[in-house]
Amino acid sequence: MSSQSAEGRRRDARERLERLGLQLRDPLVSKGLYLSVRRHAGLLWVSGHTGRGPAGLHVSGVVGADVTLAEAKDDARRAALNLLAAVDGSRELDAGLGDVGGVLHMRVYVRSTPDFADHPAVADAASSLLREVLGPEVGDHARTAVGVASLPGGAPVELEAVLACAD
Repeated sequence: MSSQSAEGRRRDARERLERLGLQLRDPLVSKGLYLSVRRHAGLLWVSGHTGRGPAGLHVSGVVGADVTLAEAKDDARRAALNLLAAVDGSRELDAGLGDVGGVLHMRVYVRSTPDFADHPAVADAASSLLREVLGPEVGDHARTAVGVASLPGGAPVELEAVLACAD
């Protein structure tokens, strides 16, 4: 876990986003009766996020049928940005991304055909984005990637994560 200050970690993440040509938008509004981020006992539990934007999903469908591997990877990166935006914009945190001491675990759900076997490649796109934005010391994590029959709104990818708050 990083010994850098919360503001320093947040500034570093913002600088990395800028170098990557990315920016965090305002967190998306939950579509149900749940919190996007819940802080408890030094952990941040981040609800499932898809690649949805303000206008809806960028792509929908089943990976291996009507969604290509490249499209699924792009959607996983979009979902990871949404996850980071939820953390950065959470009212439970003082410094947003600066409060993150480490990404502990991420679950990646891929809506795919039964014969699709590249779940790790889809998940790697999201994992890579977290590493690029937060740095390896904070962004590297344990992970599970699974195939599922359905996801909210027809999304091809959904992510959820558990993060440690910085000391």
